[in-house]
Amino acid sequence: MNEKDIERFHAHMKECAAEAARVARAVAAAGPDRLGDPTPCADFDLRTLVNHWVLYTSYGLEHRALRTPLPDAMTERDFTAGAAWAQEYAAQLDRAVAAWADPAVWEGDIDFGGGAAPAVDVASMVVKEMAVHGWDVARSIGAEITVSPEAGEFVLGVVEEHGELYRKYDGFADPVPVAADAPAFERALAASGRDPRWSPA
Repeated sequence: MNEKDIERFHAHMKECAAEAARVARAVAAAGPDRLGDPTPCADFDLRTLVNHWVLYTSYGLEHRALRTPLPDAMTERDFTAGAAWAQEYAAQLDRAVAAWADPAVWEGDIDFGGGAAPAVDVASMVVKEMAVHGWDVARSIGAEITVSPEAGEFVLGVVEEHGELYRKYDGFADPVPVAADAPAFERALAASGRDPRWSPA
């Protein structure tokens, strides 16, 4: 990757991380009673989804940059158990984003999902998780997520490039129809099998 592409990708990572942190604070402010609420991910209630989101978009992202394995014990941790979980998530996101500030981190491959993938692909998919699962989390409490047009185009590109892989492992449902001139992030949600009009019951 050239320096300009790295700067652009890292800027999208910073933007989506900041928005993920904001959404987490909104969930925490809504109170722990909301953690059993349904989400656009039918198999996940809000607590389960938040734990998945926190684990892979902050701790997982930092470990990928460092090329160190994510401890097995961490996959069973309830990150929402503490009152300050949203602040802790924000701080861990900052550490993860900082770890990707070094251009060298974007080079080479990273062990990922039982195999190896280019670092840029791994990072891009995690940025997509920040934004798309951030939308899932926000919608669960009736809130919104804000993604710039540029970041929306980036996320759409990731969804389109890796959509079939996600569907192979049941990570995405079939695409949902959406207007061709809809904003890029809305098209990314639809391409990932999410209904952009989803709202809590």
